Amino acid sequence: MKHVFSFLLALLVAAAAQAQGMLKFEQELHDFGSVPEGTMATHEFKFRNVGNQPVIIANVQASCGCTTPDWTKTPVLPGKTGIVKAVYSSAGRPGIFNKTVTVTSNAASPSTVLTIKGNVLNKEQVKSTLTPAQLAQSPRLVLDRTTHDFGKMEAGQAPVARFTVKNTGKQELVLGAITSQCYCVGYRNVPSPIKPGQSATVELVYSQRKLGTQAEPVVITSNDLNGDAKLTLKATVVQDLNAGSMVKESGASVPFK
Repeated sequence: MKHVFSFLLALLVAAAAQAQGMLKFEQELHDFGSVPEGTMATHEFKFRNVGNQPVIIANVQASCGCTTPDWTKTPVLPGKTGIVKAVYSSAGRPGIFNKTVTVTSNAASPSTVLTIKGNVLNKEQVKSTLTPAQLAQSPRLVLDRTTHDFGKMEAGQAPVARFTVKNTGKQELVLGAITSQCYCVGYRNVPSPIKPGQSATVELVYSQRKLGTQAEPVVITSNDLNGDAKLTLKATVVQDLNAGSMVKESGASVPFK
């Protein structure tokens, strides 16, 4: 009887060990080839759960801050598919790149490393490969203005500046990353590719904490081969806006009501 119980227990343990989800990726390496600088190189790694239990991806960690991952957040049932997306920001990074994203899940193999690689060409390199006729067909980025003044703002606030971007070229305009010396400017929304002759609103968030009068140069990269768009965000940054609303009355400081 004891041997029968041990045998049954062994069967249960073996069955439990086999009852697991399993991720099978269509590919674990993607080569972008040549990528024009300023674009966001994006690839979706597709996978299928070939196991017999649901798989939940707990985290996807990129090997550098230049790569942004995203993935299927809901449980992937047996036989179903999902994706892990990797977005490489090529702005200011000409040359060869080789980056990884590590997928952690409750699958039988709890860790999978995916790789993206390619070669970022600067705009002069890209232009050298095109004919004059091809250059004439390229997109053109035109801003409605090149300066925005927030006026007085409190340190730690994140006001938004809205710019209108028009594509006066003959191909779709794709906006890339934003660069600034303060690393305090980012998109609140990134518009979809802008068709020739069309316009879109771009919202830039300014999170400046340095006090005083500021004038921050900002560069918006894109696939416009004529160059990147440059603008300036201005502000007078104070520690506390309420402190500026005090006036002297009868020798005492009294706030406005």
